[in-house]
Amino acid sequence: MTPTPERSPNATPIERQWPPFGLEIMCGPLALTPVRDDDLAELVEVVLCGVHDPGAVPFDTLWTTGTPKEVGRRFLQYHWSQRAAMAPECWNLEMAVRRDGEIVGCQGISTRDFTITRTGETGSWLGRKHHGKGTGTLMRQVICAFMFDFMGAEQMTSAAFADNPASLAVSRKVGYQGNGAVRLKRRAGEMVLQEKLVLTPEYFNRPEHDLTVHGVAQLRSFLGLS
Repeated sequence: MTPTPERSPNATPIERQWPPFGLEIMCGPLALTPVRDDDLAELVEVVLCGVHDPGAVPFDTLWTTGTPKEVGRRFLQYHWSQRAAMAPECWNLEMAVRRDGEIVGCQGISTRDFTITRTGETGSWLGRKHHGKGTGTLMRQVICAFMFDFMGAEQMTSAAFADNPASLAVSRKVGYQGNGAVRLKRRAGEMVLQEKLVLTPEYFNRPEHDLTVHGVAQLRSFLGLS
């Protein structure tokens, strides 16, 4: 599908100072925007209502473990730290995902030396009550389409533990191919196999709807891609 050309809305003062905030990606029922402070309280509530089955450990770090205050504080610190560290050489863009206007989770994209590697790594989470509705697949398709069509990516990578079939199923639906596996420590005394995945444009299963994107020119300039 051909991407919908960007429209250029008037940037607000904060968007002029921090161009990532001007990014908006829309596709069918989904809208993705960089996480702002105004989003954090609602996102924390989604996290505290559950992101995965009790006892499961689908992430590299145990960020969903602890008291509500510990989880919430850790969540805020992570988002503030990623924003503060964002630079052309190494950037992580965390996007709040809304489905029909309701925040349901986050879709992230991280890179290192992107102007040379043209590779982005996807990572995401989705509120448990929103699982099983196709949202996880669509938000991954949206971020991959954005990176390929608007940011000049040549490949996308991802990873999931072997005991996380839901994440691996999403990757297969989107078109990722197996790219090896590594043995990692997950918890004290526990080894886990992490499957590596890679997606290139020729294998990409695109979303049904075209993307409409605002603010990409300013973002590209901010990241040294213009």
